[in-house]
Amino acid sequence: MLRLALMAIFLASSFSAAAEPRVYFGHQSVGANILQGVKELGPTTGLRLSIKDEFLAENGDPLRKLQNFKAAVGEDSRYDIALIKFCYVDVNADTDARALFERYRATIAELRAKNPRTVFVHATLPLTTVQSGPKALAKRLLGRAPYGTIENVRREEYNRLLRATYAGREPIFDLARLESIAPDGTSVTVSWDGATVPAMSLAYTEDGGHLNAKGRAMAAQEFVRVLAAASRPLQKIEGLATPVRMSR
Repeated sequence: MLRLALMAIFLASSFSAAAEPRVYFGHQSVGANILQGVKELGPTTGLRLSIKDEFLAENGDPLRKLQNFKAAVGEDSRYDIALIKFCYVDVNADTDARALFERYRATIAELRAKNPRTVFVHATLPLTTVQSGPKALAKRLLGRAPYGTIENVRREEYNRLLRATYAGREPIFDLARLESIAPDGTSVTVSWDGATVPAMSLAYTEDGGHLNAKGRAMAAQEFVRVLAAASRPLQKIEGLATPVRMSR
């Protein structure tokens, strides 16, 4: 088990060392990028958490991921906080975003009924960059969508449903929003068939989907902030926070 300290710049208050919320985080490669970013934040005063992370099988099959998440959290869960983060490859141009979200919402409702003391954090679907250059222009001239266009439309359909359902009521880790705001504060979007939706900024990735060093730092800081906020009902506010423990 690796002990680290997490940044506390977003914490409104520090927490008692007596309590140590246990977190379950189910993810794939982008989630691993985020946790790498957490490590790279460096030793600072931070939040005490015990994070159990697992790669959920399998990419491209979000319904199977939900089944595995449900099995991992179980009944009478030992976890204080739990979240699943889908990968961008879990949604493509043919995905029924509403049906996927309804399955997600039903899964969370079932888990909450069995685990009333667990706080569930909701994560938006990560985005990708959109194909550019001569090939992308040629596709548009032919009435075809460059890669990443319709895919991001579907992801935003899912994300809007998630925000509409949980925003202001339950904690949300809005990775998609972070990825679509460039370092200078401008919003990155793509338009297709009358819809304008967020897309991933080129500043945060080298391959169009995974997070680079800048993207990892940005996502990790928000990840810590959201977990800190989610842990407040579980902790007694008192004194300085203590290091995080992460485990597999």
